[in-house]
Amino acid sequence: METLRILFLGDVCGAFGVKALCAHLPALRRETGAELVVVNAENAAPSNGITKAVAEELFFAGADVLTGGNHSFRKKESYEFLDSEPRVLRPANFPATAPGVGYGIYPCANYRVLVLNLMGNAFLDPTQNIFECADAVLAREAGAYDFAVCDLHAEATAEKGAFARDFDGRFAAIVGTHTHIPTADAQILPGGSAFVTDLGMCGPEVSVLGVRVQDSITRFRTRLPVYYAEGEGDALIQGVFVRVDPKTGKALEIRQILNRYPA
Repeated sequence: METLRILFLGDVCGAFGVKALCAHLPALRRETGAELVVVNAENAAPSNGITKAVAEELFFAGADVLTGGNHSFRKKESYEFLDSEPRVLRPANFPATAPGVGYGIYPCANYRVLVLNLMGNAFLDPTQNIFECADAVLAREAGAYDFAVCDLHAEATAEKGAFARDFDGRFAAIVGTHTHIPTADAQILPGGSAFVTDLGMCGPEVSVLGVRVQDSITRFRTRLPVYYAEGEGDALIQGVFVRVDPKTGKALEIRQILNRYPA
């Protein structure tokens, strides 16, 4: 049976994460045979956000689509770039006046893959309801794509799970991002959607979510503003590998990627 292979990688954390991913993504793509690589890059630039220079590095290393989240607009100098680069997404449920686009339809082998980026409604800035936004996008683009996948950048695990169950069968894969912690629930739901609550991160092992350990401790102990430096140690590259039957839009396999590379 003909299948398509997709690699989803979790939040890239700063210069450390960019360097690590650029060093190891080419081999990882070859090993998995991935025909589409989707990477969450909303934390890839220094002090969060995304820049043209960082995006170009990730594209050169083998990423095909970069998704975003609550930090997508952190760099004002990137707004024009977001408007001009359709391979860099920001959440689709932000107002239409925001820079950039929230989804795209990309060629993958002989098929058309719709990649949707959403930001959760629970515990994050107010945005359009994710359920209504996804309904609208899928209805608007009906017939223009062969199957769809979604990066749901969200805080609440229950929100991610509810969304995945509601849209089971309408997306080939629904992957959660944002928490930087890989969850142990990678599965194929009854309707055929591959799902994991959170992909994890691409960043330093000796850290708290990519941040230097002492900086995070100081922030929680004092509640005072702290400059977050990057962590250190070995590199973690985390995500999932998904095989899809493009004729049905159903997932056939989901496998976690939990790789550690010496510094």
